[in-house]
Amino acid sequence: MNKEADKDFLEFLVKALVDHPDDVKVDRKVDEMGVLLSLKVHAMDMGQVVGRQGATAKAIRSLLRIVGIKNNARVNLKIEEPEGSTRSPRFRDGEAGGERRHDRPMGERPAEHSSSL
Repeated sequence: MNKEADKDFLEFLVKALVDHPDDVKVDRKVDEMGVLLSLKVHAMDMGQVVGRQGATAKAIRSLLRIVGIKNNARVNLKIEEPEGSTRSPRFRDGEAGGERRHDRPMGERPAEHSSSL
């Protein structure tokens, strides 16, 4: 099997998901930790690659793990933040964004759900 089957598979899969397939770039590095695939996509395609609550990214990682097992390699995926990203810097370290439950005092409801009783 091709040494770069994992890279080829990721490129094929992501290009099928996004609106700008020509902007999909995959970089492959091998070290003592295994294979690291770095994925870069158009800024407008990030939502399609990550999915709601990261579901699509998690599914892609699961499929890459299976490809890695077939090739006796540990495959990791890093999704690069695109240039011109509109996400707040606060949420760039893996946080999906939006209000988290523990950001408000216990028992307090968000404004749109509260009602005067």
